[in-house]
Amino acid sequence: MEMNGVQGLENGRVRGIEHGTDRAGARESQPAFERLLQEQAREGLSFSKHAAKRMNERGIAFDSQLMSDLEHAVDGARKKGARDVAVIGAQGVFIVNVPNNTVVTTMSQSDMKERVFTNIDSAVLM
Repeated sequence: MEMNGVQGLENGRVRGIEHGTDRAGARESQPAFERLLQEQAREGLSFSKHAAKRMNERGIAFDSQLMSDLEHAVDGARKKGARDVAVIGAQGVFIVNVPNNTVVTTMSQSDMKERVFTNIDSAVLM
């Protein structure tokens, strides 16, 4: 299912983004957003295989703004000493292991009704 130009997130990588061009004007081998996601993974958040699979299954729209919001939320939780945080926003819930900077699972808004979150020590509202 395609949402906001993103067809899905698979194994921590975004599928379905149009290829960009490099500075010399040649076609790049990686989609622009996939490149952004990989850069963020080196410097910030990464997605576990499980989280990537859940995002695809649950149709959670993912874009650079969401990545920025997640980074900001996790940074705030880190400053307060959080280790495992539930980041709750309009797109859904993202469970993040703060020391590893890894999103371990996700839930869409419709999946959150009457759900219980375990093994977290903090929550951040986006």
